[in-house]
Amino acid sequence: MSLTRKEEERALNTDERAVVAQTRHPAVQDLPDDELSALLKRLRDLRDKASSHANQQRREMRGKAPPKGAEPSAGNAGSSLKATVLATALKRLNAEIQRREEMAKNHTLVENAQRALHMKMEAQRKNIPFNTRHASQGMRDIPDKDVNSLVRPAERGRLRKASQVAQAKRDAAEG
Repeated sequence: MSLTRKEEERALNTDERAVVAQTRHPAVQDLPDDELSALLKRLRDLRDKASSHANQQRREMRGKAPPKGAEPSAGNAGSSLKATVLATALKRLNAEIQRREEMAKNHTLVENAQRALHMKMEAQRKNIPFNTRHASQGMRDIPDKDVNSLVRPAERGRLRKASQVAQAKRDAAEG
């Protein structure tokens, strides 16, 4: 179930609201990568603190842990809501980081393809004669002159042996 912004604001204090506001669409795309990673660390710390506080309150309600304050907690709805809001903001931030990584991968792929095309065009432009040698130019691709046979070697051997046997029978008949 999604939460409204009003419910989120009710669960968070002013510092947390400012951090969560930076994870929403227009603001998160304007952040540089270093600020994005710092925001990610801050948000993780806030989420961990809120979820551990909610867990502590839950244990107090069940009587498993001693109360932190004067009396045990009556409910942990606010703390668990805060943890949920921070976890959703963290999910948005992770999605933005993943989107940037995918864009960087695609950008790198395009750059490499363009560089390879440029190198290929340069090599074709030089028009080096085939038989000349050039130092430090690396290996050249020499196409195979042998035609690959489509007949299996075992089949070739079987046919060769059969023709030998046939020739031996003819020789024996003549002789």
